[in-house]
Amino acid sequence: MSTLVYINSLDGLAKNALEAVTYAKKLGGDVIAVTNGGCSSDDLSKLGEYGASKVLVDRSVTGNDPQQITRLIATAVESTEATTLVFSHDLVAKAIAPRVSVRLKAGLVCGAVDVPNGDTVKVNVFSGKAFGFVKVNTNKRVISLLPNSFQPEGGGSSCAVEEFNGNAGDAAITVKGTKKPEGEIPLPEAELVVSAGRGLKGPENWGMVEELATELGAATACSRPVADIGWRPHHEHVGQTGIAIRPNLYIAAGISGAIQHLAGVNGSKVIVVINTDAEAPFFKAADYGIIGDAFEVLPRLTEAVRKFKASN
Repeated sequence: MSTLVYINSLDGLAKNALEAVTYAKKLGGDVIAVTNGGCSSDDLSKLGEYGASKVLVDRSVTGNDPQQITRLIATAVESTEATTLVFSHDLVAKAIAPRVSVRLKAGLVCGAVDVPNGDTVKVNVFSGKAFGFVKVNTNKRVISLLPNSFQPEGGGSSCAVEEFNGNAGDAAITVKGTKKPEGEIPLPEAELVVSAGRGLKGPENWGMVEELATELGAATACSRPVADIGWRPHHEHVGQTGIAIRPNLYIAAGISGAIQHLAGVNGSKVIVVINTDAEAPFFKAADYGIIGDAFEVLPRLTEAVRKFKASN
């Protein structure tokens, strides 16, 4: 029995790639990674430390065209005779996993949060409000792993990287250009996040959020209204209509906690809410709540973090 893991390595190896390989290793059997373009062989060989026995790389596929990557993966499945295919449940996988499932006539499980129990897989449902259990009855299965559900577990040795012809064909989509944030921690990968909403009263006050985030080594985020009115860039918007995150710590200042926002952050391990309104709905979801003014609380938190770091 072997498991194939698709790795999106065009921008290097992200944390979710290591999570997916770790998860595949826990399924038992041989783990083979398949990827396209971008990453060097030396970097790809590091996947062996997390459980991959080898990596297949098709450097002719240099973009994220879903149809090309679907053909590439289908060829890899046929070549390796893999019975399970694992993705990280990111934007690329959401476009590719269903296509691969149809092509392979394989059962599809999206948003897994645990290793399968026999032929049943535990998943997040209703925007993280509950768990569901999906039974797979097909010979092959496609599983996408919810990011930050499994911590990467290294300790192995590097593995072989083999050039691979995935018969991907031509891309149906031409990308004219991309614009990516620089010098920031990507929100889907962040383990610590400091977020704020309209309670900060204006973009000129965001310095206190960024200062706390810098001290913690955290990413910054915001609520949808803040992004919509242009106070912060849209790539920082977290929530049901923005980016869904699952950090170990989520600090929210001046955010009331509308249900759409909660749907994107309720997978956080610990939620800290700062708000002057004691009746704010966010407090019901919080692990820790501070009824107070963010303009007073955030600087004091930042100072406390500095003192703690200086004493250690």
